[in-house]
Amino acid sequence: MPNTPAPKWYSSVTRYQWLVLLVASLGWVFDAFEGQLFNLTRGPMLAEILGVASDSGAVKEWGDVFLGIFLAGGTVGGLLFGSMGDRIGRKPVMVITILFYSVFSGMTYFATELWHVGVLRFLVAMGVGGEWAVAAALVAEIFPKHARTHAGGIFHATGVLGTWLATLTSMGVQNEWRMAYLIGIIPALLTVWVRRSVEEPAQWQEAKDEGKSMGSYAELFGDPRWRKRALLGMGLAAVGLGTFWGVCVATQNLTYEFLIKAGFDKPDAEAKSKFAYGIIQVLGAGVGQLSFGPLCAVWGRKPTFAVMHILSFVLILAVCFLPQAYWQFLVLLPLFGFASLSIHSGYAIYFPELFPNHLRATGSSFCFNAGRLLAAPMLIYSGKIKAALPLPTAISLLGGLFLVGLVILLFLPETKDQDLPE
Repeated sequence: MPNTPAPKWYSSVTRYQWLVLLVASLGWVFDAFEGQLFNLTRGPMLAEILGVASDSGAVKEWGDVFLGIFLAGGTVGGLLFGSMGDRIGRKPVMVITILFYSVFSGMTYFATELWHVGVLRFLVAMGVGGEWAVAAALVAEIFPKHARTHAGGIFHATGVLGTWLATLTSMGVQNEWRMAYLIGIIPALLTVWVRRSVEEPAQWQEAKDEGKSMGSYAELFGDPRWRKRALLGMGLAAVGLGTFWGVCVATQNLTYEFLIKAGFDKPDAEAKSKFAYGIIQVLGAGVGQLSFGPLCAVWGRKPTFAVMHILSFVLILAVCFLPQAYWQFLVLLPLFGFASLSIHSGYAIYFPELFPNHLRATGSSFCFNAGRLLAAPMLIYSGKIKAALPLPTAISLLGGLFLVGLVILLFLPETKDQDLPE
C-alpha cells in the first residue's frame, strides 16, 4: 500500500489564523519601517542638525549613539509592554505600541536639536520593542504546533517589506528627510483593523481565568527554569541585535567607501550603496527569514541557529576583504543577508516556545528587548572601533560576535516537536 503523503503545514490553517498572521505581520512591517528609517536618513538629518557634511566623523559617531539609544528604548518598551501584553491582553497592547512608534516617528518632522532626535527615537523604539513581543506571542499561540515554525518565520520575514519601504521612502524624499518621518505616521491607521479583527488567544484567557501571575517578572526570575531561559535568550538576542546594527547595517557604509575609492561621485555612490544594502542584501535576508522556519522544522531550532551563525561569520569576512568590483558586493551581500538576518526570524519562532502561557509575551520580550540593552553598549563602542580602524577591519572584528552565539546555544533547550509550555 503506497505511503500517504504528509499534509502540507498550511492545510488545516483557518481563515482567522491567516487573518491574525496578516495583522501581526503588518504591525511588524511598519515596526521595521520605523526602525530602519533613521538608518537610511541619518546622514542628511544629522548633517543638517549639526551643520556639518553628511560624511563627517561627527555624523557617524552620533548616528551610532542614536542607534544605541534606540536599542535602549526598545528594551524599556519591550519590558513594559511585554508584561502588559500578558496582564491586559495581546490586542490592546498591539494598539498602544503601534500608536507609539507611528505618532512619535511623525513628530520627528519637527526635530531641530540633537536631544529632540534622541528623545523621539527612544519613544519610537519603545513601541517597536513592545509590538514585536506581543505579536510574536500572538502568532505562536494562535497557530497549531505543526504550523508554528512556518507561521513564525513568515511573520518575522515580513519585516523585510518594512526595510524596503523605508529604503524606497528615503530614496524618494532624498535629502528632504523630514518628509520621510511624516510618512511614518501612516501605520497608526492599522490600529483600527487590530481593534476590529483580533481576539485574545484561548490559552491566554485560560491562564488569566486560572488566576496565574500574568506577566510577573518575579515569577519569570523566581523559577530557575524560566530564569535560565530568559537570560540565555537575552544573550542570544544580544548577539543578533549587536551584529545587526554594528555589522549588517554597516555594509552600506562599506560599499559606499569602496565606491568612493573606486572613483564614483558621492550621489552615485550613495544611491548604489543604499540599493546594495536596502534592496539586495535585504532580499537575501527575506529569503533567509522565510527559510528559517522550514529548516527549524527539519533540523531543529538549535542546529539551524548554529549553522546560520557560522555562515554569517564566514560571509562577513568575505564581504569585507574579497570584493574588487561593485557587482561582487551584489553577489555576496544577499548571501550574507540570508544567513545573518535569518537568525532574527528564529527569535520569533524560538522565544515564545521557551515560556508558559502567562509569561509568554513577558519572557519573549525580555529575551529580545533586554538583548537590545545588552547590545546598546556594543553598538556605541562599535562607532569608536569604526572611527579608529579601517572599516573592513572593524566590521570583521565585530563579526566575531556571531561565534559568541554558538557558545550560548550550548546551554539552551531544543523545542522541536514540543507543545508550548503551560
